[in-house]
Amino acid sequence: MTVLTVLEAASLVSKDLSLELVIEGLTTTSGTKEAVCDRMLDGPSIPTESIDTALSKAEKRKLYSGHLREPLITELENEEIRFSEDAVQLLKFHGSYQQNHRELRKTDKIKCWQMMLRLRNPGGRVPAQLFSALDDLSNEYGNGTLRITTRQAFQMHGIPKADLKTVIGSIIKHLGSTLAACGDINRNVMAPAAPFENNGYPAARKLADDIADLLSPKAAEASYLDMWVDGDHSYRFKPTNPVKQARKRQIDEGIFSGSKDEPVYGDTYLPRKFKVAVTVPGDNSVDLLTQDIGLVLFTNSNGSMRGCNVYVGGGMGRTHNQEDTFARIADPLGFIKAEDILDLLQSIMALQRDHGDREIRKHARMKYLLYKRGINWFKETLLKDYFKGELNAIQNEVKPKLMDYLGWHRQKPGLWFVGLPFMCGRLEGNTKKGLRQIIERYQLEVRLTPNQDLLLCNIGSNQKASIKSDLTDLGFELPADISPLVRHAIACPALPTCGLAITESERILPDILERLNSQLHSLKINKSILIRMTGCPNGCARPYMAELALVGSGVNQYQLWLGGSANLQTLARPFLQKMPLEELESTIEPLLLSWKDAGGRRGFGEHISKLGDATVQEMLKAQG
Repeated sequence: MTVLTVLEAASLVSKDLSLELVIEGLTTTSGTKEAVCDRMLDGPSIPTESIDTALSKAEKRKLYSGHLREPLITELENEEIRFSEDAVQLLKFHGSYQQNHRELRKTDKIKCWQMMLRLRNPGGRVPAQLFSALDDLSNEYGNGTLRITTRQAFQMHGIPKADLKTVIGSIIKHLGSTLAACGDINRNVMAPAAPFENNGYPAARKLADDIADLLSPKAAEASYLDMWVDGDHSYRFKPTNPVKQARKRQIDEGIFSGSKDEPVYGDTYLPRKFKVAVTVPGDNSVDLLTQDIGLVLFTNSNGSMRGCNVYVGGGMGRTHNQEDTFARIADPLGFIKAEDILDLLQSIMALQRDHGDREIRKHARMKYLLYKRGINWFKETLLKDYFKGELNAIQNEVKPKLMDYLGWHRQKPGLWFVGLPFMCGRLEGNTKKGLRQIIERYQLEVRLTPNQDLLLCNIGSNQKASIKSDLTDLGFELPADISPLVRHAIACPALPTCGLAITESERILPDILERLNSQLHSLKINKSILIRMTGCPNGCARPYMAELALVGSGVNQYQLWLGGSANLQTLARPFLQKMPLEELESTIEPLLLSWKDAGGRRGFGEHISKLGDATVQEMLKAQG
């Protein structure tokens, strides 16, 4: 479905399609033929490609949407309580998912249909005025909560369809955005949230901002503003000059998609979602190896960019009982000089655009292209057909660590920041209210971490004591008071709103952590374990990198994954397919005792790998 001009409709007629059939095909339950005809007069152009019956339904939906407009625009104007499936799939590009609240299905057939809205916050940055706006919107239109995602962005839940335009429009007017927070497009660009002013951190934050603007869709941005702020294009992204120059090169051979409207994406955008992260050597707060493109930024002595180590082909999503879907960590591609970074990124995206699987959607992520063709083919094709610069050998990096920045840190002389822990990233109640008061009173910048925590930044030395007192009154604990098990654990939202959830995750994680803490204490084990939990196999909390992960596989049943590393460098492996949750402690106790007996500083995941999968399976079988 799409918006057509009269000339384009005539073009389709010339391809042996009657105008009546064209209009008939564009008509939805929410739009009459007359309405479709009216929109033909002033709608955007669609791709010039002929109709291809070989295209999948997902690809046709994008191709004939008028750059992500229809039927979404039409359905925004009707009084239905929910969107059609075609509109829902396009809505993702605008940052929203339609959800059905399972616990309201029987009691409220209207309120059970809700919208989840996700923001675009490169590097997790949220100015004070935007935070206040989000707080107001979540209270007035949502379920009263904000949630920090594992990609450093805020999510809002519980928004009725009728209020969606008001909410997104208000976010835009407060200089935020939801564009490309979801969909087959580059997602929120990650970077270390810490506002340090040395060791490459400022350059990494700036590069993340530039990448977000570089890979922002051109025509879709226009559609986005037309739809949500009635065409006020003054809110367009305003990229830096290097980004402007790089975007001009999107029409160069190799990178150019053939579409003047979307020169780098093309009129069908990407085969699937695309994720990019930037970090500095030694800081793996961004889970670098899980990204489609991971960049480790090296700087010169003056803080300017020298270049990046580039990693490609990571991804977490998989499906139960389908062995051709799997989690994968990225391969090292090479080192790229600073002046070529943006062009390389565009080239990699163009390669995935052209060679990613558009027939079988579950194989559409770039990780499957790397798995199928290999890193050597990928590099050769990239340099031959897409990128005209040089790739050099990967440079040595210091050993990475999972950083969280909790507690007080010196930002630079005269300024501080403080990291606040939030279980599963959920801000609500008096804590959210009190936090807003602090942010507004001192005009602090907020930064969100991939571990679902929140940093308050730009705190003057003369403000530190009063802010510390305010935070104590709100009940925030110092890092030393937080259990290490709790400090790094994350979970996905799961039930009751996520349509993919098989079982619980976020709501029961606190209880799981309390149980495991008690078990470690009773066994006199004074070391921690990196734990992640999801309600389904799609991997939103990146469970497959954890030392111990619970992945929902049935009601109150979970796959048991073991063997990831505390610094997020190794994939975990599945050992049990349907472990009842009540058997968690008894199941893992032999492994914990073996870890304790081994002594030393080896982490739990490393110990599992040292034992070997066969031995671990035997220990689990003996316990069962």
